[in-house]
Amino acid sequence: MPRKALIIIGPEFEDIEALYPMYRLLEIGFKVDIAAPWKGKITGKHGYSVEAEKTLAQVNPEEYETLVIPGGRGPERIRVYARNDAIRIVQHFMDNRKPVAAICHGPQLLITANRVKGYRLTSYPGIADDVKAAGGIWVDEPVVVDKNLVTARIPDDIPFWIREYIKLLKTT
Repeated sequence: MPRKALIIIGPEFEDIEALYPMYRLLEIGFKVDIAAPWKGKITGKHGYSVEAEKTLAQVNPEEYETLVIPGGRGPERIRVYARNDAIRIVQHFMDNRKPVAAICHGPQLLITANRVKGYRLTSYPGIADDVKAAGGIWVDEPVVVDKNLVTARIPDDIPFWIREYIKLLKTT
């Protein structure tokens, strides 16, 4: 039975921040499910679309080993359309120390779920104050690994982010 990964997106997600990890996870043998506030075609901010097979409400996080949270406007949209489901999902992964990869604005969902306090992490610099206000230790580095959480700032950091994320997956 293949290992299972969950990627959660909202409209105007940062295309490459969802597609790159999706393909890398498929490449190393994971079954990848995409979930969004609603099923169907979800379009990223650069025009690429992916098919959400599940709504966030339908996600049982216990079925998954790992979670990816891309950035762009997706996390904000998720907070508007599926806030409580996103909180439930993120809290499950963080509380059970399952690997979580978040980039750019992705940590907004960690903040909303009240799960950054005490973690060392990075994000898009524009939300650094939000991370700090939520009790996170924000650093300006391409990739930060703290326990089960792997974070990155921007699309240029993706190679470093995914390298560390894959390393973490190999140890779990």
